[in-house]
Amino acid sequence: MPRPLEEVIGYRFIDAGLLKQAMSHKSFASESGSGVYNERLEFLGDSVLASVVAHAVYAGYPDEPEGNLSKKKSLLVSRPSLATWGEALDIGSYLHLGVGEESTGGRTRQSLLANAVEALIGAIYLDGGYEAAAKFIRAWYAERHGSLLETDHKSKLQEILQKRHKSPPTYETTSSTGPDHDKVFQILVRLGERELGRGAGKSKKEAEQAAASDALKKMDRGDL
Repeated sequence: MPRPLEEVIGYRFIDAGLLKQAMSHKSFASESGSGVYNERLEFLGDSVLASVVAHAVYAGYPDEPEGNLSKKKSLLVSRPSLATWGEALDIGSYLHLGVGEESTGGRTRQSLLANAVEALIGAIYLDGGYEAAAKFIRAWYAERHGSLLETDHKSKLQEILQKRHKSPPTYETTSSTGPDHDKVFQILVRLGERELGRGAGKSKKEAEQAAASDALKKMDRGDL
């Protein structure tokens, strides 16, 4: 059995019902007849998250123009970042899912994990206020801040190649394996005919980022 989620997230709810709602998928509500699920909390949590991250980025990068701040914020609140957060919390183990959703791999589905994190933020906000939610968000980004900011490897690779070769990279899907709900994509990144790197991921975007990261690592080692 996993540890209690409150222990994992470092926050104890006054209203335990909010936590249950945050972890309840619509499929579970429909099958159980409870009528209580997490989509409204997800909507609220999305806005709270955006506010906290926008403030943190604004304060952390005083010399950056608005466009760069928007880019950093978008990266930090993106679906892949939220899904990574959900995986770190093992939030899939705490979800209440309908039978169909459970049987098709809902507990590991990236979109469900990301949505559950947003719903959890919304629940903390309603239970303990803005500062409680902000504390939860800041703790995660304090731990992951550097690596998350560096996850936009595609932009970094394109910037380097444009400067050096006046040409952007191209990405090619070499294979996709697994069932529709749990596919793994293999991506190759090239400059012209020259292979730069390879990567894999649960989505094409994730695999492209992994391929770009591989190319950047090779550049750092002097292999390219």
